[in-house]
Amino acid sequence: MEESEFHQRADAALESLYTRLADAADDFDFDVEMNAGALRVDFEEPPDRFVVSPNAPVRQIWVSAHVQSFKLDWMPDRNAFVLPATGETLEEMMAGAIRKHIPDFAL
Repeated sequence: MEESEFHQRADAALESLYTRLADAADDFDFDVEMNAGALRVDFEEPPDRFVVSPNAPVRQIWVSAHVQSFKLDWMPDRNAFVLPATGETLEEMMAGAIRKHIPDFAL
C-alpha cells in the first residue's frame, strides 16, 4: 500500500472510531480526544490512558492500552485495520479494551 493510501485509510479509521467513542463518552465515564492525527482515551478511575496512532513507515495503526502495545495491519478483505493475533478490527479491539474499565460498554 502506498503511503498516501495508508494515510487516507488510517485517517478514516481513526475518524470513525473517534466519532463512535465521542458519542459513547456521553453515556460512560471516559474522555476522548483527537489531536495531531492521534486519538486518546482517558479514564479517571482507575486512571488510565489509551493512545491510537498511525505509523506510516510500517503501514500500521498502533494502540497503546493496558501497558501493552498492539499493532494492527490493513486487511483489504475486511476493509479494516485488524489485530493479526486475534482477528479483531480496530473498533472491536478498542471496545474490548474499554470494557476492562467499563464492563457494560459497547460500541
